[in-house]
Amino acid sequence: MPRGSSNKRERQYEHIKEGAQKRGTSTGRAKEIAARTVNKERARTGESKTASKSSTQDTKSASQRGGQRSGNRTGPKGPTKDQLYNEAKQKNIDGRSSMSKDELAKALGR
Repeated sequence: MPRGSSNKRERQYEHIKEGAQKRGTSTGRAKEIAARTVNKERARTGESKTASKSSTQDTKSASQRGGQRSGNRTGPKGPTKDQLYNEAKQKNIDGRSSMSKDELAKALGR
């Protein structure tokens, strides 16, 4: 946490980090997620000297959004074709480059 951060932000950082670790995230990644979330909240509330456009103009806070833009999209149409392709690549599924989204999902057993 940056110098001068409040006790509330310290507690928030620890809470987010511990939650991410309980979900199986590595320690380094959990720290990164917690730091980014807390820093964005600090920017939204004017606690930091600089803030990105998305931090100040977003209609939902990170905690309200709940990871909707984190890349783990499971919306009405499920994961994207790129996400399915990357999963198929990790599992070494042959012929994945020529498969459609539906074919990739079927090959992955979804």
